[in-house]
Amino acid sequence: MATPPRRPTNPMAAAEAAFKPAKKPVAPIREPAGAPNARELVSIRIDRAVLDHFQEDGPGWQDRINDALRQIVASKPRG
Repeated sequence: MATPPRRPTNPMAAAEAAFKPAKKPVAPIREPAGAPNARELVSIRIDRAVLDHFQEDGPGWQDRINDALRQIVASKPRG
């Protein structure tokens, strides 16, 4: 019983296969949030003075930051 050769019999076909262009990965599509106006957990860097300003009124400081950012977004002209 003959064993198959260890090297390809056609060197040109082997070279073509070795240097075949690689497929570029497709960028993943970002899925929209499950529900409208759903909140997402994010990590951002905020100056200490800004953080102190929102935290000085006690609990709910994250909501106050969100409300301030929402006002800025709402006042920005669309275009």
